[in-house]
Amino acid sequence: MLLFKPSTAHAKRSKPRPYQSFSESLLMDSIEATEAFTKKWISPDLSACSSCTLSSIFSTDNRVEGRKFVDVINSLQYAIQGVMLVNPESHKLITRAHNLLSTAMKHLEKEFYRVLKSNRRSLDPESVSLRSIPSFNPRKKVSVYSNVPKSEEANIMTDLQMIADCMISSGYENECVKTYKKIRRSIIVDALSKLGFENLSFGKIQKLDWDSMEKNIQKYLEATKIVINNLFDGERILCDHVFSSSGSVAESCFSEITLDSALTLFIFPVSVARCRKSAEKIFLTLDVYQTISNLLPRIEEIFSYDSTSAVRSQAADSLRSLGEAINSMVAEFEASVAKESSKAAIPGGGVHPLTRYVMNYVVFLADYNESLAGVLTESDLPLPEDYYRNSNGDKNDVGEACSSSSSTVTTRLAWLILVLLCKIDTKSRMYENVALSYLFLANNLHYVISKVRKSNLRVVLGDEWVTNHEGKVSQYLEKYEKVAWGEVLASLSDGETVLLEEDVAKERLKRFNEAFEEAFRKQSGWVVPDSKMREGLKDTVTKKLTDVASLFYEKYHVETWKDIVRFVPKDLGDYLSDLYLGTGRTCMIAPSLKLSESGRSKLPESGR
Repeated sequence: MLLFKPSTAHAKRSKPRPYQSFSESLLMDSIEATEAFTKKWISPDLSACSSCTLSSIFSTDNRVEGRKFVDVINSLQYAIQGVMLVNPESHKLITRAHNLLSTAMKHLEKEFYRVLKSNRRSLDPESVSLRSIPSFNPRKKVSVYSNVPKSEEANIMTDLQMIADCMISSGYENECVKTYKKIRRSIIVDALSKLGFENLSFGKIQKLDWDSMEKNIQKYLEATKIVINNLFDGERILCDHVFSSSGSVAESCFSEITLDSALTLFIFPVSVARCRKSAEKIFLTLDVYQTISNLLPRIEEIFSYDSTSAVRSQAADSLRSLGEAINSMVAEFEASVAKESSKAAIPGGGVHPLTRYVMNYVVFLADYNESLAGVLTESDLPLPEDYYRNSNGDKNDVGEACSSSSSTVTTRLAWLILVLLCKIDTKSRMYENVALSYLFLANNLHYVISKVRKSNLRVVLGDEWVTNHEGKVSQYLEKYEKVAWGEVLASLSDGETVLLEEDVAKERLKRFNEAFEEAFRKQSGWVVPDSKMREGLKDTVTKKLTDVASLFYEKYHVETWKDIVRFVPKDLGDYLSDLYLGTGRTCMIAPSLKLSESGRSKLPESGR
């Protein structure tokens, strides 16, 4: 209870008073001071003017008078308490003082209502939150009589605080609280409505098509951030400031004003989590989870009262429900990849649509790394045992990278990619040409690695994962080269230290011509989508062919065999220039062998 010294602002006595004790004299001074203010600011005929209020006493121009009025009422209350304690038999004086206090309180209650009502815009919770400065920070109490210059909004808050303190200390707590709750609750409801938040039942949410669902979730996400960070935060600041003299009153007001709206806000995510689950819905669900998760510390701070514990519980329940839904959708996605059953081989051994789809999905998941950390669990999906072992019985790099992961998110995302690679490995067996199957594996794994390198997946999986899988791509390409060009290279490979018979050597060259053309023909429709990998592969193949052919041509002076020479070693790169583009072009020999002014090789007569 606040105690104030008696005000000196009272009327001068016109005649001596009968003997009074000190407490009675003090009360009489307070009565006279209060009556002086009521005569100046309050209509004497209240019954004739039911709307009479102290409507001007707390205006900007008269604020000093308004605060003096609160001061004399506090002095009157202090004096009444003193007489009741020391001279309780002074019934007439006490009754007079109580009647005067009652009159003043009725008008102070109306003034409290007027200040709240007329300053709705200034006391908008969002504005209060954005303006939350130390002078009215509820965690740092300051005196309402501080001499620090205040803005008009801060002055309004101080006026409300002084009025509330006065009413509560004078026994008019119920009237004060009732007025405050009525106005402030309507402001919260109106603010939520303006933000476009719609409280949809679970039944209505279930009936929404995906586009409508997406729009509602986007509205919810935008509204929730404002509601927590500004609306509810501002209301908590205002409640704690206005009722700083009574924590229980501040709690009661804040709880009744915000509780229903806050609970409604966090019931919506639970309804979203209960909706029919599908892989494409996971990212909006993650957005809701991430938003609430990021706001949770603020929610716990703003709704820290015991009476608002239901809000904290509802927010936590929302996260649990959303987390379960997210985990379920990841599991569903994983199973759909494992069950994918398309039978058609991709022409040219390019990147499979499944690879693109899965990697785009996993890349997006990696952007939610922090949120997923508290959600994902290990997969229950088994993989073929032989996938973890190579032909020597050693553990594959892919399986090793997955099993050595350091976090649940790393493990689960690596596992999703592993499921994809298992499926791609299976699809590679659809190609009759073994070389093409290896090229298909290299293309797809290279695509996977490039998506990892260029996204947050590199942070999640780590550089070791990338290095291990780049080694796997190199292995696939080496196997492709061996199968696709092995016969061509073998046709000219000569480990003999002695020269072959010319007829034998010519047969070897003819075999080279045929093998080269056949290899080119088979691969003319094959593709390597990545330009860097494509050029690197062509360079590697060209170098190997050029080295073998050059050695053979020099050893046997092939330039003299005009009747059978069809390819010149240094021009082999030109023949391969269109390879891996999927053009289907045949090996264009004649134009490449025409003599140029720079001294390029001649086309043999038989080839013209």
